[in-house]
Amino acid sequence: MTFSAAQVKELREKTGAGIMDAKKALVEHNGDMEKAMEYLRQKGIASADKKMNRIAAEGVIASYVSNGVGAMVEINCETDFVAKNEEFKALANEIAKVAADVNPSSLEELNAAKTSSGSTVEELIKEKIATIGEKITLRRFVRYEGNIGTYIHNSKIGVLLNASADEETMIKDICLHIASSAPEFVSRAQIPASVIEEETRIEMGKEDLASKPEQIRAKIVEGRVNKLMAQRCLLEQPFVKNPDQTIEQLISGKMEIKEFTRFMLGEGLEKRQENFAEEVMGQIKG
Repeated sequence: MTFSAAQVKELREKTGAGIMDAKKALVEHNGDMEKAMEYLRQKGIASADKKMNRIAAEGVIASYVSNGVGAMVEINCETDFVAKNEEFKALANEIAKVAADVNPSSLEELNAAKTSSGSTVEELIKEKIATIGEKITLRRFVRYEGNIGTYIHNSKIGVLLNASADEETMIKDICLHIASSAPEFVSRAQIPASVIEEETRIEMGKEDLASKPEQIRAKIVEGRVNKLMAQRCLLEQPFVKNPDQTIEQLISGKMEIKEFTRFMLGEGLEKRQENFAEEVMGQIKG
């Protein structure tokens, strides 16, 4: 069955469906516009795309580790109520597994990857939008191969770590430490020069140093910046389970930390601002 680009465009405009969904609907219904529209509504695809302009900053962090491969994803929804839904959590776990199995190079590749049901990740998300009734988005993912550890705290903070040796207990402890202490880098060697320069500039401009001689001020600033950088490096942080020992001392002679990623749910996203007192007053006045 053939149909024109104009028909696809019309169907998309009427339903808000994506181009591939519109084409599929027309193919399955021999170009019949009404039946194609009904099909999209039944699948929840028409309404799904129209939900996509809502704010979705709630959700979960989920991870999957198996046979030396690990992946972690952030899946967002609109409300904490849905984030606690078992169906939503199962969706996140399924996508984390797909990310580990498929090794996608981008979100686009992950969205196009097949799930265990045979549908793509994008199609599965749209199906869940239809049944759950909220905007759902796949925001980001990370994948490592090696000696992998993970820790997820209340589905809100997630850590994925790759180490040089199979030290399971130690890796798990360090994942927990990363979740708690939020380091940004493994070591000083990873810190961009621009970060150090910016911190130095900020410290040099602080009022408490304005009256000091330039050489003394530079020495104080160097010490302050070193302390700030130490706080941001995993290896230099005091271990949360034993603050008398740094992470570097903890792992010395046992393993090296190759890389890690820490996700905190919704970081950097716009969140819905709600004033429940005003909402109640509005109802009373109404």
